[in-house]
Amino acid sequence: MDVNLVLFKKDGSQKSFSLPDSTTVIGRRHDCDLCIPLKSVSRRHCQLNQNKETINIRDLGSRGGTFLNGKRIADTTVKAGDYIRIGPLIFGLQINGQPEKIVPPKPAKPKPAKPKPAPKAIPKGKALAEELSGSFPELEIDDSDSFLDELEDL
Repeated sequence: MDVNLVLFKKDGSQKSFSLPDSTTVIGRRHDCDLCIPLKSVSRRHCQLNQNKETINIRDLGSRGGTFLNGKRIADTTVKAGDYIRIGPLIFGLQINGQPEKIVPPKPAKPKPAKPKPAPKAIPKGKALAEELSGSFPELEIDDSDSFLDELEDL
């Protein structure tokens, strides 16, 4: 089985990495089969295992996670044309030359923001005092305007 990971670069170009072994470990460590020297990539991030019929990808307990077609995975089967995200890098999976042309994934559509609930109307005067009265039971609501009388005396 001829398996390639095709890296999509920021400038739009691509770089292909052939996976010659039946087991390929991807991570930041220099002894990984595919070394990605970025801090956001775990030392031993994920592993691709291929047999005669299938290819599996398994996250190796990475901090940032391994994503297949935008979804975080633990251990799953991959197929030609799938997208694998490791740290900030996105790879397209090509198996036995399929798909012939690999294109970058389309960016996810941003979810529309949920409308914020309208602010609660602020009660005035006595209504405010009644609403707040339960907050401080030790205080009594004074219905008089005696504080106005005090202000007039000043």
